[in-house]
Amino acid sequence: MKLAEALIERADLQKRAAQLTQRITSNLQIQEGEEASEDPRALIVEYMGVVDALGALLPRIHRTNLGTRLGLLPEAPSLTEALTERDMLDLRLNMLRLAADAASLKQQRYSKSELRTVAVIPARELQAQADALARQRRELETRIQQTNWLTELAD
Repeated sequence: MKLAEALIERADLQKRAAQLTQRITSNLQIQEGEEASEDPRALIVEYMGVVDALGALLPRIHRTNLGTRLGLLPEAPSLTEALTERDMLDLRLNMLRLAADAASLKQQRYSKSELRTVAVIPARELQAQADALARQRRELETRIQQTNWLTELAD
């Protein structure tokens, strides 16, 4: 199995666990004299099976990420390091986008005697930085996805 397939399976298992949790909690209380639409005990058993499957899959994904390089050179970053870099780019990018939005807000003045506000950093400058980071993130994401589809999942 390729790493990318394992990541898709992980996402499916996580969604299924969340759905089962919702179904369990919505079937735990019923009106007296009624029957639950689903047996919460059976749902709990199914949920535990999903968690067991996740517990078997996640260590394999982590081992693969640690042992796989994002390039042919030995000094290339591991997938784990690349994923961390992507997360840090996301943090920077989100802040720059929020700052650009805040800097581009137009003040509503009702008369010329009201004080005017101006952006300390021009929105254009912040947006240019955000665009550069977004390009970096897209390029990194492409390399990560390519590696995911080329890499076999560790045992």
